[in-house]
Amino acid sequence: MEDFIRAGRFVEARFGERAANLTPLASGDWSSAYSFILDGEDMVIRFGAYSGDFEKDRAMGAYSSEMLPIPKVLEVGETESGYYAVSRLVPGKHLDELSGPEIRVVLPQLIDALHEFQKFDFAATQKAGIWHPEGAGPSWGAWLLSVAQPRDRLPGWRERLDASPYEAKIFDAGIERLRQLLPQLQEYRGIVHSDLLNRNVLVSDGKLSGVIDWGNAFYGDPLYDIAWLLYWWTWYPEWEDIDLEGILERHWDKYGDRPPQMEDRLLCCLIHIGLDHIAYSAFRQRLEDMRRNANQLLTYI
Repeated sequence: MEDFIRAGRFVEARFGERAANLTPLASGDWSSAYSFILDGEDMVIRFGAYSGDFEKDRAMGAYSSEMLPIPKVLEVGETESGYYAVSRLVPGKHLDELSGPEIRVVLPQLIDALHEFQKFDFAATQKAGIWHPEGAGPSWGAWLLSVAQPRDRLPGWRERLDASPYEAKIFDAGIERLRQLLPQLQEYRGIVHSDLLNRNVLVSDGKLSGVIDWGNAFYGDPLYDIAWLLYWWTWYPEWEDIDLEGILERHWDKYGDRPPQMEDRLLCCLIHIGLDHIAYSAFRQRLEDMRRNANQLLTYI
């Protein structure tokens, strides 16, 4: 309630009588979101501690297409305690909420859209200082291994993980497995969303209506988003009858061939996702999620 009151005061101070009908939306761990009417149009305003997340959203709006619609961020600014961003409200239902028959229709669209998305020239994103072009910054392997290092957003995560010896042991085994696999991988670079679930893909009338929240996006192996779907698929029991691997096979056939080094690339991505979420769950002290991610990581290493 306090967050809602603060948001209302900010919207009133910033937009005055132009704004109305502020309503809380589902929020994530890094930001809160509200729908509202601004100048007669449906909008969303988000509040968070990291301006870079909103700048990523603004940068990616330039790459919106009919296949992969990305809402444009109209305004980013500062508040007394952080930052805010305003964008147009995306209609639709979250991908996470779709039934089995619905996901069968939409998932091939999403996978095709991710494939076509990589055909863009992402050089313009460098203006925002968000991603490293190929040949600059850390190598893909070094970036993957950095999951074991301290992180500003997750202070003390390793110490909390070490309080759970079972999960800590699996985490360290996962890092060692990554080190073994990485020398044989080449560099493959594109934009990765890396959070395609968690209410970040919307669907309306059986079609993608918006891909939002690019705050976790990075410049790396585009197969990471495919690995993301593979990793989390079993966490959605209502989708257990959907043949995700079969959908992916038909996708590769449609585009002529499998990506080079596909199996090893996917394996490295799956291991990294498991490692990252063990660390994140440790930081958040979500012990059940930490155990489940550790057990899943075991199946890859």
